[in-house]
Amino acid sequence: MRHDLKDTPCRVSGKGASARRFVPERVMKSALVFVLLLAATGIAAMAGSDGSLPGVRDDLSPEDLARVAAVTRPTADFSRPEEFEKMQGGGGTSRKRVNQDAFSQSSANITFEEEGTFKLGNGLFRKMWVSSPSSTQASDGLGPLFNARACQSCHLKDGRGHPPEGAADATSMLLRLARDAETDDEMATLARHAALNFSDPVYGGQLQDLAVPGLQSEGSIRIDYEEIPVTLGDGTQLSLRKPRYAIDNLAHGPLREGVTLSPRIAPPMIGLGLVEQIHPADILALADPDDRDEDGISGRAQIVRSPQGDGLMLGRFGWKAQAPTIRQQSADAFANDMGISSPDVPHPWGDCTEAQKDCLAMPTGVQPRLGDTEAPDPVMELVTFYSQNLAVPARRNFSEPEVLRGKEVFYETGCTGCHTPKFVTRRDAPNKAQSFQLIWPYSDFLLHDMGEGLADGQRVGEASGTEWRTPPLWGIGLTKRVNGHTFFLHDGRARNLTEAILWHDGEASIARETFAALPKADRDALVAFLESL
Repeated sequence: MRHDLKDTPCRVSGKGASARRFVPERVMKSALVFVLLLAATGIAAMAGSDGSLPGVRDDLSPEDLARVAAVTRPTADFSRPEEFEKMQGGGGTSRKRVNQDAFSQSSANITFEEEGTFKLGNGLFRKMWVSSPSSTQASDGLGPLFNARACQSCHLKDGRGHPPEGAADATSMLLRLARDAETDDEMATLARHAALNFSDPVYGGQLQDLAVPGLQSEGSIRIDYEEIPVTLGDGTQLSLRKPRYAIDNLAHGPLREGVTLSPRIAPPMIGLGLVEQIHPADILALADPDDRDEDGISGRAQIVRSPQGDGLMLGRFGWKAQAPTIRQQSADAFANDMGISSPDVPHPWGDCTEAQKDCLAMPTGVQPRLGDTEAPDPVMELVTFYSQNLAVPARRNFSEPEVLRGKEVFYETGCTGCHTPKFVTRRDAPNKAQSFQLIWPYSDFLLHDMGEGLADGQRVGEASGTEWRTPPLWGIGLTKRVNGHTFFLHDGRARNLTEAILWHDGEASIARETFAALPKADRDALVAFLESL
């Protein structure tokens, strides 16, 4: 059976009033039939005046819109799995044996020729870059300041990073450095989306905890944890660890006043190409910045300047949705994490600032015979293709009674208010592998206020210091298998899924309190459902 929508009838499990019993009003709005009404509700006004953010789906016929509305309607039947539920990533879902390489499989529906391109991109993703000058000239260009030597160093096995534990280094975790606008000119710059925030004048936008030979690193991350006791409704006692962040051994004196530290672990790489092909109108339709439906959940779109600077785009990648495309996210990682220049970010000294004269005096890895950047277009194109086509693994145990009960609890507690279960990707996607696919990311890809407990105090574009993008949940149950740990949230503070839920606050406070009041059997069922994703 195929799991795209090209030749498959759409079936719906629940209908009518019974659906509303379990499904928050906001999720009911996600049924794409409401896209036809966007102009009347004012959501279309969120679209860019230049047309780069369409308020309605312009890729579907009326017949297709009806089919999509039916297949994405939230279910109310939890007695059995929904049709196609096993195939989280549509027709590209990996059905290979689940092991440590579960996140490293190519989309099942790419062509034989594309599999070759995928493997070339994989080689570059794993490639260890070296400092200049070197005999391996095609690998020249690392640093001079950097956080990792390879993409795979942070996204180990294409999976989730972790905070430094014990004597371990911070390779898969970094600190973003930034401050908010302080002058009228800076506020105007943010308003026209010409910048996301403002970096430290000496250390730049990211702490670089490694350096090439002959250069001192900028400093090292220090994390101190405080254990906070928590008692659940049934008397179960748990502990949450609250981190405090600081920088040791700052190489050039203190940070500028007002600069905040934002810790970030590397997120999983699976399903990115599918997320890129969710129509902007479908995400904008879920936004409710003024909470007009009074459900306590607002959700705001991240709007950023296009990489070419000629229009506005919907941000959808990164912990604060700061990147509009996979290529831009990859180019930023090359530049800031490894100090590698590309056509998209052509600065060969990475995040070195004008104040770091010793850094700017170091040799670069630009080889004129290979191009005018250290990672010229063939490199970026291949890495981007690889990142677009890492397959989402198929669900496991999705028909087990405990998992089905956990799914019901997931809906009843309001988790779907932010973790939207289903989308159908664009029919006009550039790659047919991502075209018109029914996918199950369990995310609305919007910014939500998660409360002071998770706040980093750092503005990123439209995202405030308490707001984070809803991360997709697919593959979350395989974190232990792939990466050998269960550290979750943006900084890995949660040691398991239960702790991750209990850290939710702000817009998610009602869902958290509901979860905390559940009997143990229902809490365990909810976790079992998440582990099946």
